[in-house]
Amino acid sequence: MASISLRRVALGTLAGGVVWAIWSTVINLVFLEPRYAAAQSAGWLLAAPRYPLFFAYWYILLFVLTYILTWAYVSVRNAFGPGPVTALRVGFLLGFMCGFPLSLSIATWAPFSRSIPLGWMLDLWGGSILATFVSAWIYKEG
Repeated sequence: MASISLRRVALGTLAGGVVWAIWSTVINLVFLEPRYAAAQSAGWLLAAPRYPLFFAYWYILLFVLTYILTWAYVSVRNAFGPGPVTALRVGFLLGFMCGFPLSLSIATWAPFSRSIPLGWMLDLWGGSILATFVSAWIYKEG
């Protein structure tokens, strides 16, 4: 069994995290921004974040999640083979765990449009797939 290259894990995490941050920004600014405004005007969402540094926390969290996804990919690549198919499987499965359950609950019980939790699910699930794919592309055995 080959050793894990910590440098490549870090590079994969950085690259995958950047891609996920871009994806998240596009989902939230292009798709969700008008829906947020409608939910805020109806009083269903706060007009300002409860945590003033939320956006910094969010992007840091995306990099932490990408790190976890990268480690998951590196851990299973010996069993399932290195490459894009394994990366997509890891991103798909862990992204589903990350994005689907809470979005389903929110879509079921929250008074605002179901398109908001759909966007959140696409952010987390799609971002997981993209981040894992990119980090796996960067990763090579040490």
